[in-house]
Amino acid sequence: MFLFRCGVETVAIGFFHSSHGSIYFVDLPWVLKFKIPSHPLGRGFRPIFSMNFSVSIPRSSSPVRVGIVGTGFAAQRRAEAFQADRRAVLVGVTGHRPESTHAFSQRFNLSAIADWSTLVTLPEVDLVVISTINQDHAAIAQAALEAGKHTVIEYPLALDLEAGRQLLALAKQQQKLLHVEHIELLGGLHQAIRRYLPEIGEVFYARYATLQVQNPAPRRWTYHHQSFGFPLTAALSRLHRFTDLFGPVIAVTCHARFWDIPGTDYFRACLCNAQLQFPQGLMVETLYGKGEVFHQPDRTFILQGDRGTLAFDGEEGYLIRGEETIPLEVGSRRGLFAQDTQAVLDYLYEGTPLYVKPEASLSALEVAVAAQRSAQQGQTVFLTAK
Repeated sequence: MFLFRCGVETVAIGFFHSSHGSIYFVDLPWVLKFKIPSHPLGRGFRPIFSMNFSVSIPRSSSPVRVGIVGTGFAAQRRAEAFQADRRAVLVGVTGHRPESTHAFSQRFNLSAIADWSTLVTLPEVDLVVISTINQDHAAIAQAALEAGKHTVIEYPLALDLEAGRQLLALAKQQQKLLHVEHIELLGGLHQAIRRYLPEIGEVFYARYATLQVQNPAPRRWTYHHQSFGFPLTAALSRLHRFTDLFGPVIAVTCHARFWDIPGTDYFRACLCNAQLQFPQGLMVETLYGKGEVFHQPDRTFILQGDRGTLAFDGEEGYLIRGEETIPLEVGSRRGLFAQDTQAVLDYLYEGTPLYVKPEASLSALEVAVAAQRSAQQGQTVFLTAK
């Protein structure tokens, strides 16, 4: 018989059955069975005294307790996903405005917390989800990790590269999960590109454009210089798609323009154009813009290879080879936050590897920071390929 303590301060008594190498735990109201060879990554039962084996955590163990920072679209999708999964329970939420925090707490039946510094230190919270303004990501993540919480962040990890590096080091030191959401990798567009990329041979040029028409531009944090950050850092997925597909970048040239609102820190439109150079000779152009100066939206992705072209326009995709044009199946963008949330819980409960590592997000952030430097200095910034 062994005495184990759960990561949420629950005590369970274990009985080892020598005939088939299993452990049974009695933890009212369940009797739980564990196999010795499994190894949990994240929260789990830990022996009070040292033993040379580990156990896996089944779905019937105590749910992970979640605190959410933010009340916007991403936070709402997160709350819906956690509520739909019996492995999680929502504990508290905090936002920038008391009225939105109260409305969110009422909708999802959880406590309204006055500020994020209080939420991340609550003993009844195991996992902190950060879905708030970009400017605050690093500070909240640092506080959450220092408080011993698993941490999930909607990209970007930070607006500053060194802050991002420090967060990765802190997560390893604390032995806690640090997951940076990159749902663009789960979406239909990226999956289609991965599926059909071998059909076009060696890719030598790619162009990705996302222009959003918003007229009038909203007076909110997504149009605020400090809160939003440099556009290609805030819209990090535009760069991360390429680093995920093709690896490290060796040079970045970027131009940026803002249509500022006089006397404020807000802008009514922005436009960024970046050229990326890869060591294999691939040239990439990414265009990002939004606001009230645009009159025609653009969401196109083109990859030119020596044996064909992949062309995507919104939800439609085509493989082009000579005179042949083949329509491609492109999956939906719906339900991606739910997929990401399920992946986090699968990791914490079963040790299932996540679809993206924080180091990958940090590499994309390095490219974004280089793009910002290039735009500010008016010259190409060279990176050391890893």
